[in-house]
Amino acid sequence: MPRDSRTYGLLVLDEAGRPQLRCGVALDDALLAQILPQVRDGKRQLTGISQGGSDYVVAALPLAGQGSAVLIQVCDGADELVDFLGTVDFAPDILNQLLTSPFDGMTVVDRDGCIVYISPVHEKYFGLDRGAATGRHVTEIIKNSRLHVVARSGQPEIGQMHKMHGQNQNVSDRIVSRLPVQRNGEVVGAIGRIMFKGPDQLLAMSREISALKSEVEYYKREAKLLRKPSYEIDDIIGDSKALKQLKADMRRVARLDVPVLILGESGTGKELVAQALHQLSQRREKPMVMVNAGALPENLVESELFGHEAGAFTGAKKNGRQGKFEAAHNGSLFLDEIGEMPLEMQVKLLRVLQDGSFERVGGDERKFSNFRLIAATNRELGRMIEEETFRLDLYYRISGVTLHVPPLRERLEDIPALVDHFIRSFATRQNLSRVKVHPEVYDYLQRQQWPGNIRQLQHEVEHALIFCDGNELAVDNFPHVDIFAEQKSKPRSQAAVSEAGEELKTTLDRVELLTISEAMTRHRENKKRVAEELGISRSYLYKRLRDLEDS
Repeated sequence: MPRDSRTYGLLVLDEAGRPQLRCGVALDDALLAQILPQVRDGKRQLTGISQGGSDYVVAALPLAGQGSAVLIQVCDGADELVDFLGTVDFAPDILNQLLTSPFDGMTVVDRDGCIVYISPVHEKYFGLDRGAATGRHVTEIIKNSRLHVVARSGQPEIGQMHKMHGQNQNVSDRIVSRLPVQRNGEVVGAIGRIMFKGPDQLLAMSREISALKSEVEYYKREAKLLRKPSYEIDDIIGDSKALKQLKADMRRVARLDVPVLILGESGTGKELVAQALHQLSQRREKPMVMVNAGALPENLVESELFGHEAGAFTGAKKNGRQGKFEAAHNGSLFLDEIGEMPLEMQVKLLRVLQDGSFERVGGDERKFSNFRLIAATNRELGRMIEEETFRLDLYYRISGVTLHVPPLRERLEDIPALVDHFIRSFATRQNLSRVKVHPEVYDYLQRQQWPGNIRQLQHEVEHALIFCDGNELAVDNFPHVDIFAEQKSKPRSQAAVSEAGEELKTTLDRVELLTISEAMTRHRENKKRVAEELGISRSYLYKRLRDLEDS
């Protein structure tokens, strides 16, 4: 008996479904008994059968109204295929759709890389007649194809980008998966499937993925900006007498669970002092909640501080939201720019500070928060109390201990250490090599008045680094600093003094607008962050932005 007779079989049936011819595996009576019920009714043209420990694929082909021919093939090891064909009535329709789909092309090669099948959509794409590619090496039809490599190596290639060259110089990018085909553990060929019909779908997905990546990167940057670093007392740069005294006072105060009021000009580093106090305190393992009282929207101040219940107002969160007081429970609450807080909120804050109890907006349940208050302001609270814009009783509540952060002009000897720190920090953030500093720079910077304090110094150093051409900072890299230098000249008339004062005021006004403009660019028009960085209220920022538009 020929070798194929153990693998294949042929069964010919007449119009009544009676066997007229049997050969190969079709001579097995037990197998025949299973095949006949499957093919006689003409409904199962393709099916799978298991018999005697072997699996078979059976295909019934009509013979022009004169019966049918049934082809049988042994497919041992193809349990899933036989199960699929035997249980899915419309299995042939699924296979036909896979082979002829205009959206999902397929190419099959043998172990030598010669095409044994190519789907109609690809024949059309390459401008081929039906069957014209069969028998030809795959690289003759599909330029830069790797199907023959997969058929030889047996290594799959999943989701690879492939540039397809069609007729009329048509070129398109597609995603291809190439899989080796095995029989009895031996690679007999390979199949390639195109996952997209053309570039439109690929480009759409590519754009979507790029947009998602950009969004993720954006939120990473936003999270990094929002995530405040935890500064410790050693992060306060300087060794001047004034700074040593401040650090000594901080160490004494930090361990006491009393309110602290930090006073100092804008840009002196009050927030850094507040964070260092928290890190020195017994509450350091708990959160430090930071609130810029001057940046809170007036209509949301109460909701932000006390939280709100569900449906308390239009736009309120469905499940409610805890406020800053609740979030700071057992930790520290830093109220920056407390001098900007409206009078009506000062009254409500006073009540919370008395016993730690409060109610959410829209709720009637009394809540309690055990937090340590650290407040800061650059305003003259004494004058505000006289003008009745700040409550005296609130002042006594928040100023259990008062710390004064010295301005930079009172600690000029710290400038070299600060400059070196800003250079290292900038080089690290921007992945740049560090530059040297000419000794004259320190002397020059120590002669300035620095009304913007540490923040202004940092701004000027980073500005100089950006426009420094060499590997050493020189005095010429600080062209705008000397406009703040103290005016030392002979006594002048009252008119001259007034004129000089107006000129200096105009200069300072112009510099302030320039600083705001640069900050708006740096923070991508985010007014909240600009106000926080510059230490000004948001209402004042809006006013200066209007001045900037009119200038």
